[in-house]
Amino acid sequence: MRWKARLATVEDDVLNAWFCREVLPLERTLVRFIKRNIGADSEAGDLRQEIYERVLKGAQRGLPEHCAAYLFAVARNHLINHAKRGRIISIELVADLELLPQDVDVFDSERHLTARDELRRALQGLERLPPRCREVVRLRKVEGYTTREVAEKMGIGIDTVEKQMTNGMRALTDFMLGGDGRVVRPKLVRALTRRRP
Repeated sequence: MRWKARLATVEDDVLNAWFCREVLPLERTLVRFIKRNIGADSEAGDLRQEIYERVLKGAQRGLPEHCAAYLFAVARNHLINHAKRGRIISIELVADLELLPQDVDVFDSERHLTARDELRRALQGLERLPPRCREVVRLRKVEGYTTREVAEKMGIGIDTVEKQMTNGMRALTDFMLGGDGRVVRPKLVRALTRRRP
């Protein structure tokens, strides 16, 4: 009987190829899923490995048709068990995990969370801009006004609107990419570059 069950399992090289092709590309999303639901960055690596082990054990009986759904179902169940085994059980954490639908489109929700984080970051960057520059960027990019409409509304020249837009967007881009997001005036840039030998 044992040898028959052994024949029904997936061969190791097929399993390894499937894991490398289907599961490993989802690692980044899986780690974000773990961190978001557990909240402890230090445990994410260990939990990821435990989830991989469970995925491989389960896939030995047969490769799943929908890899992402299978991986995140295993991850969800493992995180629930992990939270229940912990000394301090966060009731909200377990309740939140148990409320997750089984057939959730993880990539769709992940895209929404990433977009929400990027929007928060953009708003933080926008708040760091000087008042007039912030208002120009807000009116042009958020409200959708034309350059001429912004100039009329604010009582400034079109050239000023364009310069404020350029400076504001540079600072905002810098902030979004991890910089400090300060507005650097062209005269200051020229002065800084002249000083360097």
